[in-house]
Parts: sequence; C-alpha cells; structure tokens
Amino acid sequence: MNKQLPVKICHLTSVHKAYDVRILLKECRTLAASGYDVVLLVPHERDEVVDSVCIRKLPLPRNRWDRMFRVVWLMYRVALSEKADIYHFHDPELIPVGLLLKLQGRRVIYDVHEDLPRHILIKPWINARLRKLLMKAAEAGEWLTARIIDGVAAATPVIARRFPARKTALIQNFPIIDELRNSDLLPYSARSMDVTYVGGLAKERGTQEIIRAMSLLPETLKARLVLAGTCDEQNLQHELYRLRNFGKIVFIGWQTREEISRLLGNVRVGLVILHPRINYVESQPVKLFEYMAAGIPVVASDFPLWRKIIDEAQCGLLVDPFNVGGIADAIRWLLENPCEAELMGKRGQEAVNQQFNWQREADSLLQLYENLFS
Repeated sequence: MNKQLPVKICHLTSVHKAYDVRILLKECRTLAASGYDVVLLVPHERDEVVDSVCIRKLPLPRNRWDRMFRVVWLMYRVALSEKADIYHFHDPELIPVGLLLKLQGRRVIYDVHEDLPRHILIKPWINARLRKLLMKAAEAGEWLTARIIDGVAAATPVIARRFPARKTALIQNFPIIDELRNSDLLPYSARSMDVTYVGGLAKERGTQEIIRAMSLLPETLKARLVLAGTCDEQNLQHELYRLRNFGKIVFIGWQTREEISRLLGNVRVGLVILHPRINYVESQPVKLFEYMAAGIPVVASDFPLWRKIIDEAQCGLLVDPFNVGGIADAIRWLLENPCEAELMGKRGQEAVNQQFNWQREADSLLQLYENLFS
C-alpha cells in the first residue's frame, strides 16, 4: 500500500480499559509499529501516548446505562472529529456508532471479542424471559452490521464462522512471545510450591472449587494458591479477603503485566478451571496460552477444544471442573513430580513459539487493513 501520509486509524472502546492487552498492547501497538497513525478513544483519566499510540480520554461512566448512552454518543462525536481513515470498534454497544460512521463514508471494522448471542443467555442482569428474544435480536443485528461495514476481526474460529468469510479475519488473542518471560525467573526446581490463577475471580470461573481443592492437599507439600485478579461478586470478594494471606490462599488482586510476568516466572502450576458455561466451552482462554508462554504446566477444564490443545502440546492435565478431589489430585501430581511438570511447561512454551503466538495474528491484522485499501 502506498501511503503519502500516514493512514489514520481510530480504535474505539467504551467497555474495555485503556491498557487492554488485545486492544492496546497487541492491535494498536502492532499498527503503530507498522507506520499507521493510531488513536484510541476510551473512557480514561487522562490523555497520553503509549508506544506511539495516542490515547484520547473520554469521561468515565457513572454506571452501565450512563456508559451505553451518554458515553457512547459522546464517543461518536469525538470519533467524527478525528477524521480517521479507518474506524475499528470493539464493543457490541458501539454497533450504532460503527453504522453511523459508515453512513458518513468511513471505513469501519468490528472487532468481535466474544460470542455475544450466547453470552446474552447467561447475563444475570437481563430478565431470563427476555434472553432468547434478545439473543435472536443480537444475531440479527450483528448479521446486518457485518454486511454493511467493511471488515470483521474475529477472536476465535467459532466467532469467525458467524460472519461473511470474504470480510472476516481470524485474529486470535494469543500471547506476545517475549512478554511473559522474566529474565529473573527462578529455575523450576528452586521455586516455592505455589500454583496460581490469573484473571477475573468468579464462581463460574471455578474460584470456589480451586480454593476447596487446595484444602485437600497434604500439609507436607507446603503448597499455596496465589490468586491474581479482580472480583466483582460481593459474597466471593468477602470470602477472598477473609482468606487473604491465610495459610494456603494468597489473594494479591489486580496485577500489572510486569507483575504477572514475575508471578508466572516463580510458580509451578497455572490453573484455568472454568465451569462448562456456553460462553466458555468453545472459548480460547488467554490465560491458558499465557501460562504456556511462561513455561509452566496447566490444570484445565476438560472441554473438547481445550483437550485438543493440551493433549497435542502435552503441556498439562485435564479435570472435571466440579470434581474438587480430581482438581486436588492433578495439582498434587504436578507438585510431586517436578521433572515431568517442568517438561510439560517446556512443551507448552514450544507450542506457543510454533503456533499460539501473537506474531502470526499480527500478520492477519495487517492483512485485514491492507485489504481495505486494495
């Protein structure tokens, strides 16, 4: 593509944080490094520049409804003022903004992070009697949007199949190879007997089963569970704070990328034991691949897609997410067999090097943009 002036790209998100890994650290940073002029519009405390990406602040929403109406409308007005060549939006609630920008003659991409229609079926804040109706409406809305706008970036193969193949690029949320490799990490055999779960803490993400499994491990192992992430469920949050730094449970809260890198470089096992909810069974959890990238073995829910990944890489153990005893047995086996566990971690790391890494996905992202100008 011949560009006399840098092509201006405007990414929009009303739901995600300014430092979102997929949006800022992967997509925006990749585009900026390739010579594009990149702006990110996002609710944030300040304007700033991160790795040549200009973050332009919007007001932080007071609640969900304030975000979906006032902030979204303001985002449309600010987006227009940017006069970008391509607009790339990341949230279903921004579909009206994307369509309005398309009506203004702009090129528009919809980045589909998750399977919205299936997610609607489990949203607790939506009346159960309305969920199926809203699911059908969401399917119809996304179907129509995809045929009007210029491109779709799908985060998983399952999502990609729902959109027109000629407009859709599969851009999976795999890790940046070097991001989670800490030069100061301890040799595997020298690490403390810690296992970790990194991510959102919730009942449906197996937090309670993990905690109960740790209580079944023998005291002689001196094993600890390090929980790193935020928790929005009040009852679970009270339980976590009650257990914080108590015996086998260490709750350290939200961590920066650098802190996560240090954490994964000093534990022995990574856990991703999600419940078999419709939005998880065919997902590709980012944390699974981040554990693999960091070279630690995994204990994961036995879902067909995850079984395929883990069995082929031979990088961990699969469990029934509701079987607390089975989870405890898997953790115990890895802690009591460090040589085999270390080999699993190395095989997972090699799988990320060869297949499950961001560089391959970055090429797909850049090709999607090239296609819009071809």
